[in-house]
Amino acid sequence: MGLGGCIILIAVGAILTFATDWHMKGVNLDVVGVILMVVGLIGVTTFSSIARRRRTVVPPATTVVEEERHHHHTHDGYTDGYGV
Repeated sequence: MGLGGCIILIAVGAILTFATDWHMKGVNLDVVGVILMVVGLIGVTTFSSIARRRRTVVPPATTVVEEERHHHHTHDGYTDGYGV
C-alpha cells in the first residue's frame, strides 16, 4: 500500500468516526473509523521511514587509478599488444 492508500484510510476512518451518525446492529462505526485511522497512520510512518532510508546519501566509492606501465620489449620492431 502506498502513501495515497494510507491517506485514504485515514480520511475514511475520520469520516466514519466524526461525520456519520449511522447505527448498524453489531458494528460500532466509531471504533471501525479509529481502527482505520490508526492503520493509516502506521502505514504513513512505515512508508516515510522506508523512503527516508532510500534517500540516505552514500559517499562515493574511492576511485582506484592504476598506472599503465609500458613495456618496450620489441622483437624485430613488432609487439603483439601484450607487452611481449
